[in-house]
Amino acid sequence: MQMRLFLPNRPGSIIMPAEHFPGFLQQMALSASPEHTMTSKLKTLVLFSLLTALFLAVGGALGGREGLFMAFILAMAMNFFSYWCSDSIVLKMYRAQELSETDAPTLHKLVAELAYNAGLPKPRLYLVPDDSPNAFATGRDPQHAVIAVTQGILKLLNTEELRGVLAHEMSHIANRDILIQSCAAVLGTAITYLANMLYYASLFGGASRNDENRGGLGGALGGIAMMILAPLAATLIRMAISRSREFLADETGARISGSPLSLASALMKLEAYSSRIPLRNANPATENMFIVNPFTAGGIQNLFRTHPTTEERVERLKAIAGGAH
Repeated sequence: MQMRLFLPNRPGSIIMPAEHFPGFLQQMALSASPEHTMTSKLKTLVLFSLLTALFLAVGGALGGREGLFMAFILAMAMNFFSYWCSDSIVLKMYRAQELSETDAPTLHKLVAELAYNAGLPKPRLYLVPDDSPNAFATGRDPQHAVIAVTQGILKLLNTEELRGVLAHEMSHIANRDILIQSCAAVLGTAITYLANMLYYASLFGGASRNDENRGGLGGALGGIAMMILAPLAATLIRMAISRSREFLADETGARISGSPLSLASALMKLEAYSSRIPLRNANPATENMFIVNPFTAGGIQNLFRTHPTTEERVERLKAIAGGAH
């Protein structure tokens, strides 16, 4: 049985299973405020601006004013390219195929209900042919959004857990995370390439040649330092963007689905199984787009996680659920 709830200042109504209804109004009251959401978005904008500034700094170090100008042009081009093509690139990368309502009627029904609850257009659904359980959202805006799920996640999760995961991805669409994180991934990768170019330019350019044009770094030592520090800084910025976004998406997803504990249960299962069955041919640049880390994390990799720990995410969801009773 399902219930429909009409709320002021919201388009349409909220659809949810009847067992989720009793504590829902309290969950709405305890959820993140509009001010909190706006603050989080402003933080993301600042972090993304830092990433772009770092890209320009590497360009300036590589070629002085000319390098700075070229880096600016490249940054704008990559942002434009990410805006218009990020969804098709990622979907092709993982050989995802669109799912029709005939192929997956239950999945389409869940997404339609969650989209209605969130006041969003229903996104397209894609299937990634991989046994690793995971999911991600992509697209340039809610009108062109896509949610992709792997074969593994459909086999692993029950309907309520899957509903929680889909609500989490719907939150990324609502908060415009899909565009920001795609651009951050592109710029982060580009910074690494630029830093490598700077290193080789320093080696072959010598310590005195074109010192002024290369922004005063001069010599191989400056190039080596930039080669190490620039990708490290880019990674730290991407981590900050992703982690803040994941926490907010968990909170918003819990509100959209009306069941924080279902999402918490899903996250625990995904963490356990994805570490044993990592995603095949996964591109590190897209790591922050997935609901859980698609790689086998261990050792030093844990220091550079783009996701907050699953334990911390689950504790926050339990706190939301506890406050609703």
